Amino acid sequence: MSEDKYSLSSRSAEMEQDQEEDEPKNWITIFADIALLLLVFFVLLFSFSTLSDEKFRETILSVRESLGREETEDWGMRVRTDTSGVLMDRATQFRQLQEAQQETFADIQYYQNEHGIEGIVGARLDEGKITLTLPSEVLFDLGEVELRPEGEELLQDMRDIFNRHSEQRINIEGHTDNIPPREGGRFEDNWEISSLRALNTLRFLKQEGIDPGRMTATGYADLQPLYPNTTEGNRARNRRVEFVLERHIGG
Repeated sequence: MSEDKYSLSSRSAEMEQDQEEDEPKNWITIFADIALLLLVFFVLLFSFSTLSDEKFRETILSVRESLGREETEDWGMRVRTDTSGVLMDRATQFRQLQEAQQETFADIQYYQNEHGIEGIVGARLDEGKITLTLPSEVLFDLGEVELRPEGEELLQDMRDIFNRHSEQRINIEGHTDNIPPREGGRFEDNWEISSLRALNTLRFLKQEGIDPGRMTATGYADLQPLYPNTTEGNRARNRRVEFVLERHIGG
């Protein structure tokens, strides 16, 4: 009887020992399963990220066939799987635009030096926009909006610049100082003066053969001064007509 008790206790101890030995093995198995699932998950994500258009099309069609929808309407084909190419194309176009504007700006500077107008016509390049600035006194009498003969001659030189670069759009902008027109005069305010100066400049260039579809005219009055309107010299610099040249992507 005592031997049976000893045998049972011995077997019980052996079973407990086997259970203790099996526990770490079970933990390792579970951990391996989780690791394998994670690996499969990341491989699946990677396969999605590198999915080609052709594979995507085949996958969509197979799903539609399994659902009994064999028609090939492009409901799923409109999904873009890769936008990096579009972004690269835009970046390339923008860089090419900047380089083209730099070449145009260099040619305009050469033309100014060649025709002796570099001291009259200011030029600057900023973020792909070329701005040519003419003092209003060169084009118009003080407080007037009709072009002077000297102004027309200068605009003929500007016409040649614009013809040399027909891909440029021309935004003509009129600017004044902060002194309002005299009361009872022809013009109500500086808005009217700046707008009419820009418009009359556009009309003259149109008569000279510049395509009106390339041009716009805008009056800014005294809202965009180059210098504080605190001295007569600064006010004279602020009275100006600017030609903003832009070459648009695809244009």
